[in-house]
Amino acid sequence: MEIKKYCLACNKELEGRPDKKFCDPYCKSAWHYKKTKEGASGFYAKVDRQLKANRRILKSFNKAGKATVRAAILIEQGFDPNFFTHFWKNKNGDVYLFIYEFGFLSRIENGRKKYILVTWQAYMEKSKIP
Repeated sequence: MEIKKYCLACNKELEGRPDKKFCDPYCKSAWHYKKTKEGASGFYAKVDRQLKANRRILKSFNKAGKATVRAAILIEQGFDPNFFTHFWKNKNGDVYLFIYEFGFLSRIENGRKKYILVTWQAYMEKSKIP
């Protein structure tokens, strides 16, 4: 007696090898994509997504190389200041946090939290402040 097997993605009856699970490469790809989306995302994927989002947001608000933006505006856009790639400390001791080439410094001005946005500059690489 032959046991009928069905595609895991589309439920179409399978023909061929007894260990076959999908009717074609499209169904195989679609099934794996769906499983990945349904499953809990890994730590790396979460961090990577947030870094990309942070970079995109900083880039959109910092067209000229330096800008000041209220923190609430960036956070509404999905910015999370806890995710950054590196930091740079200037001569005054201010620590700028960077997401790749876009950096920010947290400040309180007129009772509101703001971020000073900057773009990485060549001189930042050379300055080694202890």
